[in-house]
Amino acid sequence: MHSINSFFMSTLFTAWGYHMTLLETLAFLTSVVGVGLSIFGPRSTWPWWNISSVLYGFFFLEFKWYGSAALQIVFIAGGFWGWFGWGKEGAIPGKLSRKALGVTLVIYLISWFALNPALIRMGAASTLTDSFCFVGSCIAQYLMVKEKFEAWPLWFVVDGVYTYQYLHGKAYLTGILYILFVLMAVAGWKRWYERANNLKDAKDLGNPENFEVVMK
Repeated sequence: MHSINSFFMSTLFTAWGYHMTLLETLAFLTSVVGVGLSIFGPRSTWPWWNISSVLYGFFFLEFKWYGSAALQIVFIAGGFWGWFGWGKEGAIPGKLSRKALGVTLVIYLISWFALNPALIRMGAASTLTDSFCFVGSCIAQYLMVKEKFEAWPLWFVVDGVYTYQYLHGKAYLTGILYILFVLMAVAGWKRWYERANNLKDAKDLGNPENFEVVMK
């Protein structure tokens, strides 16, 4: 086990004094593919999501970001759920009702402050941001699986906070990844919002042919 860990944590190359390990590089690349695909909504995004989550789970443990490491388990479970939940046609974006959105925000705040003391007891390196992002990511993942466009503005906020955490923790490649995630969240937000509106309009017209055209 030690030899396997040493292999993946070995330096692949060095850039501007930062050592790029094989583990972080592989996690970076698979994450870019997975999140990039999710903008367009094909079901094939989920295997890439799961592979990157496994890799980043081990990486975050090295930095004692326990919330981030545990989050990868949630991502993997969500990846399997999303694969079967989306179906062969991929994501069909929709919107939350105002009531559901309000309940979601309340759950977010309560869970955030409830988790923070637990991370402190575990000796996590960054508790307040880790708990904020852990809860936010769980909710965003759930919304992704349920094909709600509100997942993307939440990813935007969470990934922005994670960018600060990882750059501050000197995990520079992962920090750059989360800058990319913020930009991808904007693209996903725009695309899913437009598709959700178009699908709703097609359904409201009551014409199945219009709905099929929008789906394509």
